[in-house]
Amino acid sequence: MADMGGTEQRSTAQLVATRLWNSRLLLAAGIVAVLTVYGFADVTGYVVLLACAVLLLAAAMLPAGVARQSAEDAAAIEAGGLQQLSGEYLAAAVADPLIIFDRTATIVHANAAAFAAFGGIAPGMLLSLKFRAPEMQALLDSILSGAAASDVVDYTEKLPVERAYRVSASSVGHGTDLYVLVFKDQSEARRIDRMRADFIANASHELRTPLASISGFIETLRGPARNDPAAREQFLQIMQNQTGRMARLIDDLLSLSRLEMKPYLKPGTEVDLRQTLDSVIDSLGPLARENGVAIERDFAEGPLNVPGDRDELFQVFENLLENACKYGQSGGRVVVTIAHSDDGPEPGIDVTIRDFGPGIPEEHIPRITERFYRVDVENSRTQKGTGLGLSIVKHILTRHNARLSIKSEVGKGAAFTVHLPAHGRLTT
Repeated sequence: MADMGGTEQRSTAQLVATRLWNSRLLLAAGIVAVLTVYGFADVTGYVVLLACAVLLLAAAMLPAGVARQSAEDAAAIEAGGLQQLSGEYLAAAVADPLIIFDRTATIVHANAAAFAAFGGIAPGMLLSLKFRAPEMQALLDSILSGAAASDVVDYTEKLPVERAYRVSASSVGHGTDLYVLVFKDQSEARRIDRMRADFIANASHELRTPLASISGFIETLRGPARNDPAAREQFLQIMQNQTGRMARLIDDLLSLSRLEMKPYLKPGTEVDLRQTLDSVIDSLGPLARENGVAIERDFAEGPLNVPGDRDELFQVFENLLENACKYGQSGGRVVVTIAHSDDGPEPGIDVTIRDFGPGIPEEHIPRITERFYRVDVENSRTQKGTGLGLSIVKHILTRHNARLSIKSEVGKGAAFTVHLPAHGRLTT
């Protein structure tokens, strides 16, 4: 109870203080008037103090009406400002396509975004003629019949390009006989959802294949090959290879995940491309010899430094050189080139890894960096590929403000060129 009393006293004190502050001009004028009378008339000090007390009491009591008047004035100003805004101005301020229509489903107004999204609409046109999809007809019927004050449906516009929208319809105010449609573009969200679903399906398929193989060999080893040492050794080797394939796939999936979660690259960090490429070539020397491929160097003179993360760029060149050794082995050699580039607005350095193998058909080049995309599925799996290597390369290069270009001619090999800025800001 004591706490409640203290709270009420504080609230009362705050109210009185607020009223005194709001009436400060009136209070100051009154005190000045009293002091003026005191200076020019024969008035005692007690009378002056009494007059000041009366002024303070009046200031504390009267401003309630003044506050109400101020609130009314503010509301009037707000209402006046809104009345000056027409529905056309308000519709134009909405970034999404917006259409206002009447009880006959006739378009009254459409904003610029609606004209851009749905060409051919105009005031006076019936919505039922423009949006013939059953879900849109049902939405209009629901709103115009009064069955619902507002409703939402999913709608896909096929032309000029396919776009997916979440469409909301509702009445405008009370008694206006006007209604509004707002189209929220969901195309990008749908595209990301499809990519996520495809990625999960592809990853599951890539893991399911070796698992099925291992499961089958286990059954064979428990059954017909139980007492066959030669078959047992062969099957165990295949199972080990399949297990390694799954491990590589999981490693690549984790690598992609880590790249997406990494923060900004630290500015000011430089990578010596000469030293990095030398390390990559040395690490892949055994693979090159195993495939009968000779790796040749053609490095420019002078410093070859670029901003970036050494481990990530090492991974880029390792993936590209490994692919060249595996898929271009019939050419017998791979050439690694580092050259200064003056093309474009800023100077840079190009690293090209060229093989002389079978090459890549032109129709595959635009999609070759997609996750799990393979030019030759069987050959890729034979070479222990996961289908994620070039996706990792592209992701890392994006973080470095760099890009990858691919040139190939069937029967003459392929050249993968990494264009790195010599200076510049690094991104996520």
